[in-house]
Amino acid sequence: MLHCVINSCMSHLDLTILVIDENAVRAAIIEGGLHEAGHTRVTVVHEVNGIARIVETLSPDVIIIDIENPNRDMMEHLFQLTRSVSRPIAMFVDRSDSASIEAAVDAGVSAYVVDGLRKERVKPILDMAVSRFNAFSRLQRELADARSALEERKVIERAKGILMKLRGISEEEAFNLMRQTAMNEKKKLADIAQSVVTAAAMLS
Repeated sequence: MLHCVINSCMSHLDLTILVIDENAVRAAIIEGGLHEAGHTRVTVVHEVNGIARIVETLSPDVIIIDIENPNRDMMEHLFQLTRSVSRPIAMFVDRSDSASIEAAVDAGVSAYVVDGLRKERVKPILDMAVSRFNAFSRLQRELADARSALEERKVIERAKGILMKLRGISEEEAFNLMRQTAMNEKKKLADIAQSVVTAAAMLS
């Protein structure tokens, strides 16, 4: 279901939401805000310990964390959790400092709200967390694609050089040879190039 969130292939109202809050009154505020916004698949957990197992079992699309009186140990425990799950995360805290905010961003928290827990704010903050998560995920994919394309170009250039040297052909002829082979074998050009580079390394 997480992939659906990233790819916007599901309605926000279809989200499975996990609320982590040790304070039952504050949790009720969040749950009420979610229900008023039309969210029905909401699970509330009041115990932080063992939360990783609950996340794994429930596989929520979005996680909302509320901490009335944050301390360093609890924050670090939750930041370890947020680093390990690739999901939109919104965090409400009553007080914070610049170091905690920076740590939250580094841990992958999509929305970090200080002293702002009100029922009417829950929905817009949830939407913001999902939107930011999607935008960041898109940037990560684009970066990964760019790196992959760069590595493929490097391999193709190396393979062209090997073929030019071994066969005494031009750069264009070497490229066309690999492209034709890729078409014949229904493979990517980069895969053929990698085969050439690997074979040359074995024979050298």
